[in-house]
Amino acid sequence: MKCRHCASELTHTFLDLGFAPPSNAYLTKSDLTKPESYFPLKVMVCDKCWLVQTEDYAQATELFDSEYAYFSSTSFGWLEHARKYAEKMISDFGLNKDSLVVEVASNDGYLLKNFVESGIPCLGIEPTTSTNAVAESLSIPVLCEFFTEKLGAQLADEGRQADLIAGNNVYAHVPDINDFTRGLKAALKPGGVITLEFPHLMRLIESTQFDTIYHEHFSYLSLYTVTQIFKFAELRIWNVEELPTHGGSLRIYGCHADSNREELPAVKAVLEEEFRRGMQDLSAYLSFQAKADSLKNEVLEFLISQKKNGKKVVAYGAAAKGNTLLNYAGVKPDLLPFVCDAALSKQGKYMPGSHIPILKPGDLVDYRPDYVVILPWNIAKEVVSQLTNELFIDVKFITMIPSLKTL
Repeated sequence: MKCRHCASELTHTFLDLGFAPPSNAYLTKSDLTKPESYFPLKVMVCDKCWLVQTEDYAQATELFDSEYAYFSSTSFGWLEHARKYAEKMISDFGLNKDSLVVEVASNDGYLLKNFVESGIPCLGIEPTTSTNAVAESLSIPVLCEFFTEKLGAQLADEGRQADLIAGNNVYAHVPDINDFTRGLKAALKPGGVITLEFPHLMRLIESTQFDTIYHEHFSYLSLYTVTQIFKFAELRIWNVEELPTHGGSLRIYGCHADSNREELPAVKAVLEEEFRRGMQDLSAYLSFQAKADSLKNEVLEFLISQKKNGKKVVAYGAAAKGNTLLNYAGVKPDLLPFVCDAALSKQGKYMPGSHIPILKPGDLVDYRPDYVVILPWNIAKEVVSQLTNELFIDVKFITMIPSLKTL
């Protein structure tokens, strides 16, 4: 395999999680009697550009289909994050009725609805029909396509270049990251701005966030690597912000390479911190497998010991990251009888691989568990605040990343 960015030969394994089904491929009851698709979940690191990337195995269309079950609006915290982002962009860049905002991977309209409410023209690009149907119901125009260089050029030819292109948690999801980035350049006005948010690889390594590795994530990104990818596409990063979302993310601000925007000190500061943390040193990557294996063993030991002690343990949040954790650890309904989730699109279905049933949050009350494991640990505070008033006082909330912790 060759690096998806620089085409160098890949010889170093960052993490091998064996075989697993796609983490968002939730199952119906009838699916349980059919064969389930499994793919390799192996991640390589390029020792030239330091792009961490999944091993080649499948087409993106196999992962993002009409049954795609992730709806961004399920999380109230994420909705608030999107609202604040829109306010900031409108204020910082003077967006108005004569501007155009394009969001790549617009999902269910969670972000663009804020621009619509402010009277700013926008366009969503979203390949999954299940989510873009919701966005269209909010009066958001959507192109039901994957974003590519060809589509970016098409938008430019149609006079629909953007003042602002937003991409929240999509950059890691694209199999051809160079083509996608060239598409951003094509679709951007000469004085326009690109913002991309993605989990920071440095934080993933720091906190052993191996559960955020799944098939839908083709790339795991440092600022250093993204600056190389942008430069290759004749773009430039001029600002970066560190965000607490998803266990530690970056929001980068990009522009055309020949833009007169001044690079802000934050870019140099993050690049220097990455270098200090060894992000251009193989040892930082080659030691990660042992950390993930140790944490997997800790999770299993906890669940087995609680079962032996007669304690009832269930989970909350049928998140993709939870599927990675449970499948790698080999957890089945005998150790975790069910998972509750607020998303109607997931209730009544089963977790891929583990076949753990997904119930509605209200079922927690009747079951009276001793422990609730919050699988989407990145929104643990939000979940605890929602559930505390509904559950009896003795229940304990647990997160498992970066280590087992009682909240």
